[in-house]
Amino acid sequence: MYTGIQVPECMGAGIADQSIRRRAGRGGERYDDVEPLLAELTEYAIGDARRTALRQQVIERCLPVAEHIARRFGGRGENYEDLLQTARVGLINAVDRFDSDCGTTFLAFAVPTITGEVRRHFRDYTWAVRVPRRVKETQQLLGPATEALTHRLARPPKAGEIAAELGVDLADVVQAVVAGNAYQTTSIDAATENDDNVSRPVLRFLVAEEPGYLLVDDCLAVKPLFVTLSDRERQVLAWRFFESQTQLQIARQLGISQIQVSRILSRTLEGLRERASRD
Repeated sequence: MYTGIQVPECMGAGIADQSIRRRAGRGGERYDDVEPLLAELTEYAIGDARRTALRQQVIERCLPVAEHIARRFGGRGENYEDLLQTARVGLINAVDRFDSDCGTTFLAFAVPTITGEVRRHFRDYTWAVRVPRRVKETQQLLGPATEALTHRLARPPKAGEIAAELGVDLADVVQAVVAGNAYQTTSIDAATENDDNVSRPVLRFLVAEEPGYLLVDDCLAVKPLFVTLSDRERQVLAWRFFESQTQLQIARQLGISQIQVSRILSRTLEGLRERASRD
């Protein structure tokens, strides 16, 4: 991802935690010296070489803030380098949009700006399946809301309580929970273990022969031959094979003996097999 700046090599693989603590610190006092530079930045026109150099200096000065925020979002299944680049984009946006006349420190403005950029990255680019934005946004709020309610109630919250906490409909919470299953998918070629501790691709556990397909083929092959049967023969087959009646039950309904029913079945089935094989 192109950031529009040349990141110093020392910022690439990772800055020492000591550097992050020294520069980020607590509150905005450690970056107070950046604000005079930002004020000076507004004195130059866009395209001015002096403005470009000064802007580069400010961005490089604040890179540890972007890295610190990127690390906060680590361990969520997303590549850290992608998170770091996204956080740096957020930092650039913060530098370009900061207005000292608003009465806030740069760090107070930059942190939510960078955090928002990283969260949008998770919302728009990390889902394996397309999910409506509204559902994505609700899903991202579930974790913090659940944690807060669990601490407050001393038990896991119910879906209705989460909905009330977020100010959304219960249906939205349910959709967001279900949508969480679409965040990441598993390849059917990925290896997994069965109950016997045998590692095989997921596809091997999912694939199985469906006997119903053979029945469909047989049905399609025999169906045209049924028109050649008499009404009595079709009725006997329906009672025997579709209603699972015994030969004795069929005989009673027809007013004949069981032996006669057996002969009708044998003769009819033999005729169907012969014509099906011939056709």
